[in-house]
Amino acid sequence: MSELSPQTPLSPLRQTLLMLLADGQFHSGEQLGEQLAVSRAAVSKHIQALKNLGLEVYSVSGKGYKLAVPLQLLDQHRLSRELAPNRVELVPVIGSTNEYWLASLAKLNNGDICVAECQTAGRGRRGRPWISPFGGQLIMSMYWRLEQGMAAAMGLSLVVGIAAVEALEAQGFTGVELKWPNDLYLNGRKLAGILVEMTSTAGGPCQLVIGMGLNLLLPQSEQVRIDQPWADLTELGAVNDRNGLVVALSQQLQRSLELFEQEGIAAFSEQWNRLDYFNGKPVRVLMGEQEIHGIARGIDSQGALLLELESGKIKRFLGGEVSLRGDLRE
Repeated sequence: MSELSPQTPLSPLRQTLLMLLADGQFHSGEQLGEQLAVSRAAVSKHIQALKNLGLEVYSVSGKGYKLAVPLQLLDQHRLSRELAPNRVELVPVIGSTNEYWLASLAKLNNGDICVAECQTAGRGRRGRPWISPFGGQLIMSMYWRLEQGMAAAMGLSLVVGIAAVEALEAQGFTGVELKWPNDLYLNGRKLAGILVEMTSTAGGPCQLVIGMGLNLLLPQSEQVRIDQPWADLTELGAVNDRNGLVVALSQQLQRSLELFEQEGIAAFSEQWNRLDYFNGKPVRVLMGEQEIHGIARGIDSQGALLLELESGKIKRFLGGEVSLRGDLRE
C-alpha cells in the first residue's frame, strides 16, 4: 500500500458484517452481535455506518437486518491470481482510485489496477462529483506509461471506451454505445464515465492513470442524487460476477492500449463509428459560453469529433473543455 490512505476506512468488523449480510437474507441483530462479539446496540450503529456508504439495508422487527439486494464483494485474491503478474490493490472505501494511483506512480507497471467498492471523493469530467454507492458500481483505475510522451496520448480516452464496450459485449452485455469523448451510454443514458489523468516531463514518457466508474446496480436512495439521465448494467441482465467483469475489462483494456501504442487512434476509428451514439444525429457542441449546432459525423484519424455545420462545412473538435449534447431543437 502507498502512504496515501483512504479517507473513510472500512473497519475489519464492518467488513465482516458486510460479508454476513452479503447473501441478501435476514439476519437477526442478536445473531450478528454474537458473530461479531458486540452488543445489539453496536450492531445497529455499524448498520447505520453501512447505510452512510450508500447501501440499502432493511430493518424489520422480529426478523433483523437484510440488504435490499445481495452483494458480490470484490475478491483481492481472485483478482490478483487471474490478473497476475499485474498488481491489484483493493481498497474497499477510498477517496478516489485515480488520486490513490497518482500518488503511487513510482511503484506501478503497465496494467496495474486499483479497485474499490465505493469512492467518497470520486470525480467525473471537469471536476464534477461522481456518485458512488458501496458495491453498486465497478470502480477501477489502471496505470499505463506511454514512452512516446504526452502527444501520443491523443484519443486515448476513446480507446478506453471502445475497450470497455468490447469487454461488456464479450460478457454478454450488448447494446452499449459511446458518447464522445469518454462516456458509455445505454439507451441514451450514461452508464459509465472515464477519467484519464496524465503527468509527464518535457521530452519524457507520459504516465497515465485511467479511471472508470461503471454503474452496475444503483440503490434507490442514491438514484435521486444523480443530476443527469443514467443507466445501470442490470438493465441488460443480471451481473452475476463482478470480479469476472473486472478481469475482463482489465484484460481487454491492456490489449487495446498495446494496439494503441503501436498504431494510434486510427486503428480504432471503425469501432468508434460503429458504437458512436450521436453519429448522424443533431448535436450541440459547448465551448464555454459558445454553442455550436450541427450533425455529428464520427471522428477523424486523430480522434477529433467531426461536426457538419448547416453550411455543409466539417468542423473538428478535440477534447479539453468541449462538451457534446444532443440537440433538442425541433
